[in-house]
Amino acid sequence: MSAYGAINTGRKSKDPLPSTIWHTKTKGSQAVVPQSSYLTIHHVTLASAQNLPGLVFYLHESFAEELERGRTYPQEILQGELYAQNAFEAYFFAADVLVAVIGQDVTVPEGKTDGSTIIKTIEEARGGRAWKDCIAGAYYVKPNYPGRSSHICNAGFLVPASQRSRGFGAVLARSYLYYGPRLGFEASVFNLVYVNNVASVKVRVRG
Repeated sequence: MSAYGAINTGRKSKDPLPSTIWHTKTKGSQAVVPQSSYLTIHHVTLASAQNLPGLVFYLHESFAEELERGRTYPQEILQGELYAQNAFEAYFFAADVLVAVIGQDVTVPEGKTDGSTIIKTIEEARGGRAWKDCIAGAYYVKPNYPGRSSHICNAGFLVPASQRSRGFGAVLARSYLYYGPRLGFEASVFNLVYVNNVASVKVRVRG
């Protein structure tokens, strides 16, 4: 629910967008990722994510921890209060969600550049690992306004605490510039970035 009420996504196709591959270290980057040099990114909805046991629970847990830190999102968790999973689902999964999985190989598959399509499901990319060991992050993409301004979207990013300082946030931001237009949007607005959200303030991407 937004300040304008419920906003339909406006996306006609219900089919997920293809999964893609993204390098985790670009020229000039200081990120050091010895385990892998790429992420795969997968388009999911609440329904498809619920078919992956434990995924929504893990993302909810990570998001609740982020709210407790109080640096990125406006929602508040009062002392002794629990941020319920259904509240998380209604907020984060209101539209389209992209989930990034850490690649299992040290090198990027030959011939694959940023945004290259891969024929691999999120379960195949997971490769039997626990979600906490392989999820690099996730983000939602939603319309920011209704009606004649519904072509403008908004996004919210989440990188679990255990996966930070590895350059993953910048990779998610780059992939957002790829997926946003393919979800039918023409522009983007970030409504709220707190000054103490240092990681987000530092991220710079070019379209």
